[in-house]
Amino acid sequence: HHEGVPLYTIGQRKGLGIAHPEPLYVVDLDMAHNRVVVGGAGDVFSDGLIAGDLNWIAIDALEEPIEVTAKVRYGRREGRAHVEPLAGGKVRVHFAEPQRAVTPGQSVVFYAGDTVVGGGIIEKAIRKEAAE
Repeated sequence: HHEGVPLYTIGQRKGLGIAHPEPLYVVDLDMAHNRVVVGGAGDVFSDGLIAGDLNWIAIDALEEPIEVTAKVRYGRREGRAHVEPLAGGKVRVHFAEPQRAVTPGQSVVFYAGDTVVGGGIIEKAIRKEAAE
């Protein structure tokens, strides 16, 4: 039982109200079924993501894969990433190192050095077990 899915965020540890011998973290929010999914510390890391609602700044459009750095959380450093175009104006991002708390609905920003290449809205986090 929880107070409502909108009151939680991916990566959250405190305020879950669950007694467990190991720390638990919010790893997914299932709005359709009003579920907060929890897991261990390693479960909050994602190998990649799918993003849409893209806004390209340094290029007209992404027509072929590119290597960039990507930032998924305001207070975090960007990490190396491979970005490839998908049908429907979306992109698939694969991180060189898994990133913590990749959250659907939040932004991802792509950089080439100090230049903002573009960005979009995260639609789905990709974890190893969900990788295609």
